[in-house]
Amino acid sequence: MQASGSVQCMTPTPESVLTQLRKGTVDYCVLACLRTGPAYGLEIADRLGEGKVLFASGGTLYPLLSRLRQQGWVTTSLEPSPVGPPRRYYHLTDEGENALQVFTRTWTLFAEDVTTMIKETP
Repeated sequence: MQASGSVQCMTPTPESVLTQLRKGTVDYCVLACLRTGPAYGLEIADRLGEGKVLFASGGTLYPLLSRLRQQGWVTTSLEPSPVGPPRRYYHLTDEGENALQVFTRTWTLFAEDVTTMIKETP
C-alpha cells in the first residue's frame, strides 16, 4: 500500500520516449524535406516514413504543416495533379531555412552531448 502523497514511478516505454523526442524534431525534419524543393503532403509523409522511428502517423502531419505555414516557415501553392484534384505543395521560405539552420547547429551540439552522456553512464 502506498503512503498518501507518494509518487508512483513508471518506467517509460520506447513509444513514450519516441513521442517526446518527435515533439521537438519532426517540424525541422519537414523543413529539411523541403530543402530540396516543394513537395505535397504525401511526399513529405513518405520521406519521413523512410526512417525507422521518426514518423509515427500521417494524422499529425497536416496540423504540423498548418503550424509551419502560420509561423511563416512554409508557403503553399495548389498545383494540378496527374490524377484527381489539385495538390497543395509546400515550399520552404527564407525564414524556414533560417530556422532549419539554427536547429541544425543546435541539434548537432545537443546530440553530441546526449551521445556522450549515455555512453559514459554506467
